[in-house]
Amino acid sequence: MGEKTIYITEYDIGRLEKLFSRTEVPRRDQDSLDILEEEIGKCKVVKSDEVPPDVVTINSRVRLRDLGADKEMTVRLVLPHMADLSEGRLSVVSPIGTAILGYAVGDIIEWEVRSGTKKISVEEILYQPEAAGDFHL
Repeated sequence: MGEKTIYITEYDIGRLEKLFSRTEVPRRDQDSLDILEEEIGKCKVVKSDEVPPDVVTINSRVRLRDLGADKEMTVRLVLPHMADLSEGRLSVVSPIGTAILGYAVGDIIEWEVRSGTKKISVEEILYQPEAAGDFHL
């Protein structure tokens, strides 16, 4: 089986590159930023109007399933300064946020956490800015 294509829009990559160049990023987020930077290096960069509508982009609302706990959650993937889990806004710099960016409905993402391997499936895209024509959200 071939390598999975992970998509990122030119617009999103521009916003993330600004994060990578910031020196005032909290130390606790630095490792996550390094992982995110490495991950987007593997992505296929596309124009906002070319990203498939079932792909997680920044500001997408997504229904996820934690396969280990068999729990669903709905989150909006946001830039770190907008993150607030109590409001369902998940930072792209968080481990789950980094893991889901660029993946599509039906994908299962695995990554290492302290307690072992975590598995999450992308169940549904409830809102994707690009699919809705909101190219600069």
